[in-house]
Amino acid sequence: MPPSSHTVPPPQRLLYIVVFVAGYTSLGVELAASRLLDPWFGNSIFVWASLIGLILLYLAVGYWLGGRLADRRPDTELLLTIAAVAAVSVAMVPLISRPILQKAAGVFVNYDTTLLAASFVATLALFSLPTILLGMVSPFVIRLLVRSAEQAGEVAGRVFALSTIGSILGVFVTVLIMIPNLGTRRTFISLGLLLLGITVLVGLRMRRRRAWLGLLIWLLMTLLLLPRVAIHSDGLTLYEQESAYNYIRVVRNGPEIVLKLNEGAGVHSVYRPNMQLSDGIWDYFLLAPFFAASPAQEDDVRSMLLIGLAAGTIPKLYTQAYGPIAIDGVEIDPAIIEVGRRYFAMTEPNLRAFAQDGRTFLRYQAGKYDIIAIDAYRPPYIPFHLTTREFFTETRRHLNPNGVVAINAARTRDDFRLVDALAATLAQVYPSVFIIDEPTAGADLGNSLIVATKQASSLEDFRRNLQQLQSPILQSMARRAEPHVRLALARSPVLRDDKAPIEQIVHSIVLRYILAGIAP
Repeated sequence: MPPSSHTVPPPQRLLYIVVFVAGYTSLGVELAASRLLDPWFGNSIFVWASLIGLILLYLAVGYWLGGRLADRRPDTELLLTIAAVAAVSVAMVPLISRPILQKAAGVFVNYDTTLLAASFVATLALFSLPTILLGMVSPFVIRLLVRSAEQAGEVAGRVFALSTIGSILGVFVTVLIMIPNLGTRRTFISLGLLLLGITVLVGLRMRRRRAWLGLLIWLLMTLLLLPRVAIHSDGLTLYEQESAYNYIRVVRNGPEIVLKLNEGAGVHSVYRPNMQLSDGIWDYFLLAPFFAASPAQEDDVRSMLLIGLAAGTIPKLYTQAYGPIAIDGVEIDPAIIEVGRRYFAMTEPNLRAFAQDGRTFLRYQAGKYDIIAIDAYRPPYIPFHLTTREFFTETRRHLNPNGVVAINAARTRDDFRLVDALAATLAQVYPSVFIIDEPTAGADLGNSLIVATKQASSLEDFRRNLQQLQSPILQSMARRAEPHVRLALARSPVLRDDKAPIEQIVHSIVLRYILAGIAP
């Protein structure tokens, strides 16, 4: 379609600005996409590989389509239309994604027999349209700017250099400024507004009539930045917030309050007024000190480090059972610490809460402890750097002579591969390793507590220590747990910093569970 006689061609610098902003937006979308998926699928290498691979595929398709379309119709107005549609589709991603994410996450977290891979790919397809359209911009601009074969190389080099510089800026601004201050939803919307605004300005400069429609759409899109209503309006949600690390939700569940993170089915903390036991895996941590060599008594427990504080269920249980012992709790998300203090009565004077990565704290700030407890789950994964031989070697350096380390691990009813891998790795560092398999009560999923001792110990030591208990809380737990205690057998590969295939282990457990569910 020939240009209108009432329009003017755009200066080259305006087309270069469109390229720069498109590059900025494309990498901003990729980083924001990882943050959008993180609460639902976790921050694993599998998620990152899938995301990066598909984004590159979409860009490749966009480059190809953009080049072909530009050769057939080298029209600036068409370029601006492509960029505008890309901008609107970017802004719409967080608005249309929630139903798809909810369905896919239900499959992922609950190990449903639905095809897991298909759901995950369908979720990532959310980013196909905007990324393909963004990929079309650079080859289209090259076609518009090239006037002769002699200048093709220079123009192409300049376009791709500007696009790449924009992408680099998009990485750092999105991660360091936009997501922490705006949140994921508003980051997508802001990226879309920026790109659409540039296309509107270029269109107005060219006196294109459609630019006024684009300006109206831009003004309407700014309304998306207004505060949103609560996602969960069920009357049970007491609080919800998107932090720099998590989507946090506090829910009333009958007489208790529970902490849920990242739209998962798992509960990360529980609180009831006058609660003595939580009726969860956290209760089993109370018995960890008694796996030490006999005699190990209640009065011997004077200090504790908890990596994975959440909203403070374990410190509360320990304070009730052992008194006001010194407890250091490490939680990477400061927003969760505030939620714990506000809704979960995490105000014990003997608890010091640190907003930091657990391994970093252990390396630079930790002292000596009688027990180090690790409960840093993002279901269904444990952060790999908290599972390796090198990490457990670091924990040993911070234990008192008769200290113990305990780690929570998820499993299915009959698949203990993650539990076995952690136990085998602990056995490389500690002389004795034990497991308490929490009863599943008929459920398909469960937890085990793995305990390692700094000094050699035995099941007989554990039983003798239990016989000396005075606290009614500990006596109750001993009766509940003793039938489910076993000695760990080192029969799995050892996890190392260089090679800790946590995701692979979890995915194999998921696959086995799925195949068992669909088998005749």
